[in-house]
Amino acid sequence: MADRTDNRPPAPYRELTLDISARLATLRTGVPDVMKGFGELGRAAMADGALDKKTKELIAVALSVAARCDPCIGFHMQALAKLGASRQELDEALGVAVYMGGGPSLMYAAHAVAAYDEFARGPDI
Repeated sequence: MADRTDNRPPAPYRELTLDISARLATLRTGVPDVMKGFGELGRAAMADGALDKKTKELIAVALSVAARCDPCIGFHMQALAKLGASRQELDEALGVAVYMGGGPSLMYAAHAVAAYDEFARGPDI
């Protein structure tokens, strides 16, 4: 979904993350070692350390915006909602993404806001 040419957010982010998760299950069967390694990398990168998990997720969502990755926005926004990130924290992280990524990141910042609004409504389906 990277490099979308329009500025419409994708289908609701809950639906998007569920769809991508189902598709990733196929990859877990096809390339289990790769997927296991990627999962371990993610757990290690996002573990509490000098930076807490919420800060790392804010960085991840900013990078997702800069990379224009809708599924990434969905997964990291879902994690931020569970970690209790505020709209102000998100807005500041998105400001850095826009600063570093220019106009395309500004358009994807709007996608991240849509994902926040969706996940802030409550628990996953």
